[in-house]
Amino acid sequence: MARGWESKSVEAQIEMAEHHSAAARARVLSAESLDLLRKKESILMSRTRVVRDLENAQNPRYRALLSKALAELNAQLSSLAHE
Repeated sequence: MARGWESKSVEAQIEMAEHHSAAARARVLSAESLDLLRKKESILMSRTRVVRDLENAQNPRYRALLSKALAELNAQLSSLAHE
């Protein structure tokens, strides 16, 4: 019985160490890098939606509009990659 308690204690210590490690990594990211990450995720979500809409669009004008939007989103992603 004592052995079971020991392993649970060790498991709890490991979990706490992992939690502290994750918290330390989260603090390492600066506000600027978090902002950049959020912008990139937002652009990627928009790009996914535009690609899906482009695949389903029938109207040539709407397809042209979506193609331009996709090109703009790709340009924004490439500019973020160079920063």
